[in-house]
Amino acid sequence: CFVGTKETAFIYAVTSAGLVHSVTRSCSAGNMTECSCDMNLRHGGSASEGWHWGGCSDDIHYGMSFSRKFLDAPIKNVTGKSGRGLAAMNRHNNEAGRQAVAKLMSVDCRCHGVSGSCAVKTCWKTMSSFEKIGRFLKDKYENSIQISDRLKKKLRRKEKSQRKIPIGREDLLYLNKSPNYCVEDQKLGIPGTQGRECNRTSEGPDGCNLLCCGRGYNTHVVRHVERCECKFVWCCYVRCRRCETMTDVHTCK
Repeated sequence: CFVGTKETAFIYAVTSAGLVHSVTRSCSAGNMTECSCDMNLRHGGSASEGWHWGGCSDDIHYGMSFSRKFLDAPIKNVTGKSGRGLAAMNRHNNEAGRQAVAKLMSVDCRCHGVSGSCAVKTCWKTMSSFEKIGRFLKDKYENSIQISDRLKKKLRRKEKSQRKIPIGREDLLYLNKSPNYCVEDQKLGIPGTQGRECNRTSEGPDGCNLLCCGRGYNTHVVRHVERCECKFVWCCYVRCRRCETMTDVHTCK
């Protein structure tokens, strides 16, 4: 029941992007014999323009090629109508992850000149932090597109009224609607969120409003007893006080 959901789409995209990012970083660091920096950018630009390519540009092309061979090959030979549709969805989401890394490439430069002036700049291409790539894919997850399970020549939106709207390479696609993760379902292995500890003041995923799915929360006081203000006494033992603290703990209803 988790197959083909929005969460599955996000996992495939993040995994693919992570592989590209990791392999490309290793190439630039010189940790792999099959690749190094991107040499195609060398000798570009000119001093008259005030900059030139240099340094070690991330060779994202090798990282993306490696990711395609490693992740896409195992799902190419899936048979059956439903299997082919799911395989096509997974391949698309793999590529969406790779495209996210490529889209967020940036240019870094270093200045050269007398007394710190920037007469000439040496520039190179570098990948964004994986945190930034993850945020980009999280946004794509929240705006993911449901597709038809009937695979024809290409992937199509499930909503007939929207089928003329093209599907982008960076869009995340899913086949099946997600189950309700808020409520326990032992058959599906979903624990639900009842009894989960939450943060009353947080607006994030650990906050009571989101984690408790609108059911509210219970508050109870927990007493903590621990040793504190320990001192070494000559000779030879440690003397401590016994400290008690009371804290509010919030759990989902």
